[in-house]
Amino acid sequence: MPLKNHVILITGAGGGLGSTAALTLAKNGAHIILLDKNIARLEAVYDAILAANAPEPIIYPFDLAGANENEYQELANRIDEKYGSLQGLLHSAVEFSSFTPIAQFSTKDWGHTVNVNLNAPFILSRVLLPVLQKSQHASIVFTSDSSARKAHAYSGAYGVSKIALEGLAKILAEELESSNKIRVNILIPGAVDSPLRKRAYPAEDKSKLPAMESLAPVYLYLFGAQSIGVTRQAIDARTFHL
Repeated sequence: MPLKNHVILITGAGGGLGSTAALTLAKNGAHIILLDKNIARLEAVYDAILAANAPEPIIYPFDLAGANENEYQELANRIDEKYGSLQGLLHSAVEFSSFTPIAQFSTKDWGHTVNVNLNAPFILSRVLLPVLQKSQHASIVFTSDSSARKAHAYSGAYGVSKIALEGLAKILAEELESSNKIRVNILIPGAVDSPLRKRAYPAEDKSKLPAMESLAPVYLYLFGAQSIGVTRQAIDARTFHL
């Protein structure tokens, strides 16, 4: 159990990649804080983790876009009070509706997408930094997209938020590097058979895509001892190997 006694918070834990990461890390001994606004999906992941005889996770219903700063701080306080430290933070929550031209993007949809994909990771990272710094080593992972730096047409607020998210991750990594305690990296999952991929490319033959479970080794690497000292890196799951 390489992650025994590790406490890891995962946003979007009820989603495809979030639930895959939660089950993978829990099977390796981690205590997972499952954070999502969809309680039914959280309960399904909770049951799957228990069925795997992994450490019992905690369900924390939370609306990343609708929560105020006090609610974010309350989350950090509760983690601090219960565990005393935090070893991992995985930003896996994502908002994407469809490919839309900038000219047709509503202000409301733009704001909501940016809130989930960019503002929430910023606020959550900021309020949790004091708890993460209580660990000897901790890992923050931001989930990006293989097309982020290409700025494709019609990617809209999703594309803009992912570009900015990578910038946030690199700036934060550089600010924390001197302490040699918290490493910050970017995960690029690549094309996998996920719910998000199905929404984005409904006509694609998903049988040709890797399963979400294929990401298990890279999740274990990013939150395990092997990545200690590795920071400010974009880890592409498609080319990842130890």
